Amino acid sequence: MSENHPSAGPAPAGGLTVLQSDCGNCFGLCCVALAFTASADFAIDKDAGQPCPNLQQDFRCGIHTRLRPSGFAGCTGYDCFGAGQRVSQATFGGQDWRRAPGTAQQMFKVLPVMRQLHELLWYLTQALALPAARAVHPQLRLALAETERLAAQDADTLLDLDVAAQRAEVNTLLLRTSELVRAGHPGRKKDRRGADLIGARLKGADLRGANLRGAYLIGADLRGADLRGADLIGADLRDTDLRGADLTGSVFLTQGQLNTARGDASTRLPDGLGRPSHW
Repeated sequence: MSENHPSAGPAPAGGLTVLQSDCGNCFGLCCVALAFTASADFAIDKDAGQPCPNLQQDFRCGIHTRLRPSGFAGCTGYDCFGAGQRVSQATFGGQDWRRAPGTAQQMFKVLPVMRQLHELLWYLTQALALPAARAVHPQLRLALAETERLAAQDADTLLDLDVAAQRAEVNTLLLRTSELVRAGHPGRKKDRRGADLIGARLKGADLRGANLRGAYLIGADLRGADLRGADLIGADLRDTDLRGADLTGSVFLTQGQLNTARGDASTRLPDGLGRPSHW
């Protein structure tokens, strides 16, 4: 249940898929289907399929406004990209797992599949909004339509999908999108894809157009860093200090990533993303 997402209902029939989480139209699926382990992110252990003790009868979180001080910071970094309400309201037609317990196990298994598809839809939609990636827009539109087709399947079909294959195809397009966008920034581009930058001292660093895909930036000092045009897809920003950093124009940064980081009023964000409440 990620922070700072505007409310949005389930995808209307024949309309655009909603790619923002809407807990009010979901049956608390992320609070049940997913497992977590006691750590800095979660105060307790919980098995997959076991309801979180903070989940109320109306499927709302009893500590939603105080997740971080209650030891559940990990919840604020989770983003289903609208998959939860789609599974609840479309795939299972509004039947909730409490009133229809026979749907529970299948519903819980479908959620991570749908979440991956909605994440791909979100990235593809972001890529199509980038003028610099115009050369690959036709392929991106085809990939978007195919991913949407897959997400519209019934529960049994969804569970049989080769999601990894679809991710691989889409990733090729996202890589090309990233290259096109980053090429528009001056200077030599730093390639730190998948790099271990845990606790790195990068205060004021010039990271314009850098490839930071999947980089481990946990606890890194990026105060005042210039991250314009940097590719941040999959980067781990837990406890990263982004105070005063410039993230405008960064590629594929998600709200969930921001929610795990630290920042302030001087942190510059890309359009469409909100300033986390704990900043």
